[in-house]
Amino acid sequence: MTEQELRIFAEQYFPQQNIESVRIISNRVIVQIKGQAENKMQSAALKDALGAIFPKHKISVVFTSSSEVNLGVQAIEKWQIGGVKKIIGVASGKGGVGKSTTAVNLALALANCGKSVALVDADVYGPSIPTMLGYEGAPMTSPDGKNFAPFREYDIQSVSIGSLIDGNTPLIWRGAKACGAIEQLLTQTLWENVDVLVLDMPPGTGDILITLSQRVDFAGVIIVSTPQDIALIDAVRGINMFKKIGVPVLGIIENMSYFICPHCGKQSDVFGYNGARQTAEKMGETFLGAIPLDVAIRSGSDSGTPIVAALPDSPHTRAYEEIARKIIMQIG
Repeated sequence: MTEQELRIFAEQYFPQQNIESVRIISNRVIVQIKGQAENKMQSAALKDALGAIFPKHKISVVFTSSSEVNLGVQAIEKWQIGGVKKIIGVASGKGGVGKSTTAVNLALALANCGKSVALVDADVYGPSIPTMLGYEGAPMTSPDGKNFAPFREYDIQSVSIGSLIDGNTPLIWRGAKACGAIEQLLTQTLWENVDVLVLDMPPGTGDILITLSQRVDFAGVIIVSTPQDIALIDAVRGINMFKKIGVPVLGIIENMSYFICPHCGKQSDVFGYNGARQTAEKMGETFLGAIPLDVAIRSGSDSGTPIVAALPDSPHTRAYEEIARKIIMQIG
């Protein structure tokens, strides 16, 4: 079934003028509805019907506002996050590219650039920030019995879903429950005068990511990828998804960009060469910078001493800080 045929099929469930697009991307079918408030009953009916046609595909129905169509309905209400000025997301098209390590070190680099920074671990299926910041196993506290007190490590405020569950317990949550937990972390934490909140988002382009993109008032998102072709393919999908939903893309970071042999000093392009930079140029996006593959970055994350904090004068720290300055220039 072609995308045009799918659009006609979707018109059985939504008015024609409200269907902005129907796209098949890899193993996903994404229907975008504009100018209409979210309708869970209509959405569920369409997803069930498409699921019968594409039993191996992930079906998503995304609702967006439209300045061109005014049907007297409001756009999806954003979550109200007190004490925070700007929010940036750190995302990746796939797992295993060092997204969370990048989010932590980027948050610390933003703090080094003079910003008051918070970090939220929204990667509900693989929360790792408590380990990276050194408070794994520490319980969250609530000074007023209603709201969370953020952890304060390395001059940044942070919270993680990993602090609310046993570290060895797998989260078997559907999207709605996971999004509810993230909403609590964002809206029920006592943030204090935060200039930039860095949101470590789940990898991929699933329902949780789409909900976050709709509910969080992002200043922009950053895409993390390796130079590897398969990672870049997924990164492109992620960029196109954010564009379609209307979330600004601040740029691409190439992580694990190269490896410098500590013995001979020779550079090895383990995952390919310059792939993220070339992808950014082709898509008209900003290339924010390259971070090398280095044991110090990995070991610092594992030990709870991120490299930006542990080695403030290292070339790796300077690379993160250069990326942070580019982001500040974009978001103010």
